[in-house]
Amino acid sequence: MKPRKKIGVLLSLLLLPLMASAEWLREEAAIMGTVINVELWHESPERGRALIQAVMNEIHRIDDLMSTYKPDSELSRVNATAATGPVIISNELLTLIGEALAFSDITQGAFDITYASVGQYYDYRSGGKPDSHQLAMAVPAISYHHVRLDRAGSSVRFLQSGVRIDLGGIAKGYAVDRGIAILLAAGVRDALVSAGGDTRVIGRRWDHPWNIGIRDPRNGEGIVSMIPLEDAAISTSGDYERFFEEDGVRYHHILNPETGQSPHEVRSTSIIGSNATDTDALSTSVFVMGVDKGLKLVNSLPDTEAIIIDNRGRMHYSDGLARIAQ
Repeated sequence: MKPRKKIGVLLSLLLLPLMASAEWLREEAAIMGTVINVELWHESPERGRALIQAVMNEIHRIDDLMSTYKPDSELSRVNATAATGPVIISNELLTLIGEALAFSDITQGAFDITYASVGQYYDYRSGGKPDSHQLAMAVPAISYHHVRLDRAGSSVRFLQSGVRIDLGGIAKGYAVDRGIAILLAAGVRDALVSAGGDTRVIGRRWDHPWNIGIRDPRNGEGIVSMIPLEDAAISTSGDYERFFEEDGVRYHHILNPETGQSPHEVRSTSIIGSNATDTDALSTSVFVMGVDKGLKLVNSLPDTEAIIIDNRGRMHYSDGLARIAQ
């Protein structure tokens, strides 16, 4: 027995430097017009920091590919020429546009990347919005049916002039998922990646579930609910992210594809699911659909839950969460 005890002591001593160096690492960066946050546990701080940088580099790459604010991005090239003929695009962009169009079908048009046909006329920093003539001319261009993908030829084209697409309602969630994929491939077991209102976690934090706060839509410092999560994603869309007010009306960045204007039935929607690409698209969709239609949709989807805060500040829960809250 004595030799076994010596081996046990020796192994403990050998593990001490490794355990002592292991730590939680966290970094933030401004990418995709929002704050990107990556947090993880790694036995090697040096390797952990390298993985965080790899995640940041990947999100920069996606931003370069899909930003409508960068004239040389692939998406900007699509918007510039797809109304005149097919544009050859990368398989990555083709796939994500395809996923966005699938959400348009699921939500009966509440999610529509062609909202940008009108959205381009809003400036939330200066308080600019389309006048009635611009709105009347641009709204007919909003329809996901105007977007045609040729998967065999890896191309996209628009069937009508004036169409413009924006992946802002799904791209951040996709970027979060890509970041998590990098960490999982590297063997990381406990981590968080967030991009503004889109968050995905794996494992736990300090042997406890990750606690993700849902912001009070009318109090930037307030939290209305804390959601414990493990191996899940949550996305929140709110009318407080980018907005201006004029004559008592709040003009925010989430637009109803039918009208080209901001809906006002709810203040925020939070969707919980398995991946951030889906929760990102669904949070925007449910915001547009409103409480009743939005909850009906969420309740029909597997492994998906929702918290909706309406325009009176009341909270509404999907069936799974409502049973827990009772």
